[in-house]
Amino acid sequence: MTIDWWTIGIQTVNVVILMWLLGKFFWRPVAGMIDQRRIAAQKTLAEADAKRGVAVAALADIEKTRAGFAQERQAILGAAGDEAKRAHTACLDNAAKEAMALETAAKARIEREEKAADKAWTDHASRLAVDIAQRLAARLDGPAVRATFLDWLLKEIRDLPEPARQTAAANGANLEVVSATVLDPADRGRYRGLIGVAFGAQPEIAFKTDPALIIGLELRGPHLSVSNSWRADLSKILAELLHDNQR
Repeated sequence: MTIDWWTIGIQTVNVVILMWLLGKFFWRPVAGMIDQRRIAAQKTLAEADAKRGVAVAALADIEKTRAGFAQERQAILGAAGDEAKRAHTACLDNAAKEAMALETAAKARIEREEKAADKAWTDHASRLAVDIAQRLAARLDGPAVRATFLDWLLKEIRDLPEPARQTAAANGANLEVVSATVLDPADRGRYRGLIGVAFGAQPEIAFKTDPALIIGLELRGPHLSVSNSWRADLSKILAELLHDNQR
């Protein structure tokens, strides 16, 4: 086999030229593109790492925030529980105070009602006793009883201070003797004389009748009033009884 060195040389030159052309117009642009792609990929990876770091930091912040929320929630729940306990205790205290106030008010009202009822019954009993006494006293009327009331009237006149007697029985004074029953003319004359002696003068005396006196004699004038009857005595007794009932 004969080797054609010229052919081999030409082919070698062609290969070298081809390699030079490929290196100049293909491999260098491709390598540049590859380098650019590599740089871009590295940049993308770096940015991805940075974003991942930011994301990790954000997640950490979120977890921290969530933990803070959980703590705050626990604190809020604890505070709400404490407030609820305080409110419950306050409600119980207020309810107890209101119940005590209501009980006190009820006791006071019952006590007032009992006192009012006792007073009403006592007043009723007092009035009933006085009414019974009036009815009984009305049966005691007679000469002896009238004479007794006349003596009491004359004594009260004599017990008056001298100036009061003189003023009451001065000349021209008009006195009025009131009796529970009608006095006959003889008794009127006798009463007029005895009353004049008690005054130490002779005043003008008129006689009237008032059955409400029950028994007794009362003397009335412009400057004098002597209550001397069962009505006056019983009214005084009733007033004292009612006054005692109010204590």
